[in-house]
Amino acid sequence: MTGTGRRAVPRAAAGAWSTPAAASAAEWSAPTGATWYRPRRPPADLTAGLAVGWTARMAGRYRLVPDGAVELLWLDSGTIWLCGPETAAWQTDLPAPVDAVGIRFRPGQVAGALRLDVAELRDRRVPVEDVFGSGFARRLADRLGSAPGPAARLDLLHGAARGWLAEAADPDPVAGIVAGLLTADPATSVADLAAEAGRSGRQLHRRCRSAFGYGPATLRRILRLQRFLALSRRTDAGLATLAVLAGYTDQPHLSRDCRQIAGVSPAVLVGARSAPPSPARRA
Repeated sequence: MTGTGRRAVPRAAAGAWSTPAAASAAEWSAPTGATWYRPRRPPADLTAGLAVGWTARMAGRYRLVPDGAVELLWLDSGTIWLCGPETAAWQTDLPAPVDAVGIRFRPGQVAGALRLDVAELRDRRVPVEDVFGSGFARRLADRLGSAPGPAARLDLLHGAARGWLAEAADPDPVAGIVAGLLTADPATSVADLAAEAGRSGRQLHRRCRSAFGYGPATLRRILRLQRFLALSRRTDAGLATLAVLAGYTDQPHLSRDCRQIAGVSPAVLVGARSAPPSPARRA
């Protein structure tokens, strides 16, 4: 345990995993035409803590774009991983099919549920036994491995999350304020976040690192890019319009953030698109 009463994540576990921490179709660039990912809404009693559950059968090249979440992931090799929040996209190639099941916690929920300083998980994928002990990991892996199918495995992960969330420490009210404001408007300034939370910039940064894994400015950039991705799936608007709707000052601002976080241009990330013709051009 750390001095704050939270579990310390062993540093030796860093970089131990090279298979993708699949999150959602929005965050992944997957092989064309693949039906590899099946999301499932969490049970009603878990929706405050979990964003989504999913099952997948993956093969090919994938790109993971950060979304601010922490994920618990089972692979058909029998391993279970706790995947921390990423700061930049990364790619992986899977030459052979891999079956996986996972649950994704809402940003800011893991710190209380697992009593972790989430900054220790940033850009890392940690074996579950290094956090909860080999006995717990072995029992959960045995149950997942003997489950009759993906849906049953997902139910088991939901059960584990239910226990953690039921015994969670009281949520940090500062994290709740930040998550609420940035979910509603990812363009909210760090100064406004600090003012709403009633904290100095330094205090806000420290609390956000512990709850989300990084400071408010980084969290804001990641959630704003996710807003852009979500909008791109719901509308045929051009990139310039999507940039403004997502909270960027203009399309170049979107392009800079997208290349720095996702490693590619916005057009590549969502698929090339052009703005719809104006009424005059239609005529």
